[in-house]
Amino acid sequence: MMALEPSHAGATARRWTVAPGLVLATPAALMGVVNVTPDSFSDGCRHDDPTAALAVATAMRAAGAAWIDLGGESTRPGATAVTTAEELRRVLPAIAALVDLGLPISIDTSKAAVARAALAAGARMVNDVSAGADPEMFATVAAAGCPLVLMHMQGTPATMQRAPLYTDVVDEVHAFLAARMAAAVAAGVREDAIVLDPGIGFGKSLAHNLALLRAVPALAANSGRPLLLGVSRKAFLAVAAGVELPAAARDGLSHLVHAALAPHCALLRVHDIGGAAAALRLSSALRATDGGR
Repeated sequence: MMALEPSHAGATARRWTVAPGLVLATPAALMGVVNVTPDSFSDGCRHDDPTAALAVATAMRAAGAAWIDLGGESTRPGATAVTTAEELRRVLPAIAALVDLGLPISIDTSKAAVARAALAAGARMVNDVSAGADPEMFATVAAAGCPLVLMHMQGTPATMQRAPLYTDVVDEVHAFLAARMAAAVAAGVREDAIVLDPGIGFGKSLAHNLALLRAVPALAANSGRPLLLGVSRKAFLAVAAGVELPAAARDGLSHLVHAALAPHCALLRVHDIGGAAAALRLSSALRATDGGR
């Protein structure tokens, strides 16, 4: 396996047209997380009806969100799968409520049937944490001509954190994403519609997560595709910082990572949009090179 070449240079702003009228760019835009589930690790039961989902998405738009990522099945560690019918029951009313909000909706699903229905209802992108494990997913996306997020995960949400093991996590994640992208393209998905996600927290130990975060600049430079990064409120942040914090209290730690890696990513998947937006503005100000004039 060929090792990733390290990236020592500063990030250069890039743009990708992933679908007609949909442009991703670095530094990253913010994608608000709206889970219409009873058991998500951070906000279970808070947004599980269309009115509540619309209220939180409206607040996210006002705070600076450029996308909404809508999910109807929890992928937290230990989560069990739900049926297609149940996932559709959760997400379709929420899409109907959000579609006129003016923000593109990404449907967070690994089921091709849910993706098809969500796209027909107005979603604009598919965010697949299984990277096409459903044999119909790539054909569904190809037929729709929509963007597709391919994420790395070792195992399944139910099993992924039991004993994650890699020889070289960075090389293996890079190789997996390259292989899944090639498979998607072979199935008819446009390469220029693909977004990649290293899958922080999905089948990774603390050391694996930190190694991948350090490698984000190299992953971005070597993949040639826009990156989506999801670290918001994840437990490893508190472990790395040596503190015990519930999920909603990890926003400050999350925003440190957001600010550091936004120049290398196209999308940051975030719960606290206002805090993330402020962190990115401060980070941009600190990076400015006007000499203090």
